[in-house]
Amino acid sequence: MAKLHFSLVSPEREVFSGEVDQVIAPGQEGQFGVLAGHAPFMATLALGEVVVLDGAERRVFEIQGGFADVTPQGLTILAEHASEYGV
Repeated sequence: MAKLHFSLVSPEREVFSGEVDQVIAPGQEGQFGVLAGHAPFMATLALGEVVVLDGAERRVFEIQGGFADVTPQGLTILAEHASEYGV
């Protein structure tokens, strides 16, 4: 399976950056998932969870709004606030 480059950035720091299988995010218009090769788009994000899937690994981040930008290079989420659960 092709990998998706994903970056999760908050005003304080880069929270996550890496190659993953899939990202699920809380859009203002509903939850959406992004895989490698996804068509480009931008979306506003709601309060909720960003789920990062990579093989058997599952990481969950809490965000408080922001923007998602999908390009041919990958997915970047610019979150107003972001933190990983359990950290």
